[in-house]
Amino acid sequence: MIFNSPSKGKLDLEEVVIDILNYIAEDLTRSYKLIVGSDSHPGAQGTCYVSAIIIHRMGKGARYYYNKILDRRSSSLRQRIFYEASLSLDLADRLSQCLKKHGKDDMKVEIHLDVGIQGDTKELVKEVTGMIVGSGFAAKIKPDACAASTVADRYTK
Repeated sequence: MIFNSPSKGKLDLEEVVIDILNYIAEDLTRSYKLIVGSDSHPGAQGTCYVSAIIIHRMGKGARYYYNKILDRRSSSLRQRIFYEASLSLDLADRLSQCLKKHGKDDMKVEIHLDVGIQGDTKELVKEVTGMIVGSGFAAKIKPDACAASTVADRYTK
């Protein structure tokens, strides 16, 4: 799985984790939040799915990395939302395993979901958040889901 970073270029997951750890080491006085989120956008060629990893230096900016895939099948909104959630869940699990390998098993990953209590996805909130929380990760929904609704969304189009 290859990620794009606006500041570092193309990186694999191992390189992303090393970059995140180096970013944290630059300022140990701050607290950090590690976030994963996915979004999708259907188009003529298929549905574009983007998953993002964000390391947020609380009160002082962030760094992000994203992966993009194209699925040629057409999907309903429900299928897309659940696929986005499963992409984020898989990525959060891989990220946690890689962090553990680097001695950072105390670093928690938060998953941002592209669902909210208003709009077309309101019926899916309980199911999708239950899937994430049941897997051991914290889940955030719109409007608090910046990884999905801002960063990943930017690269789906």
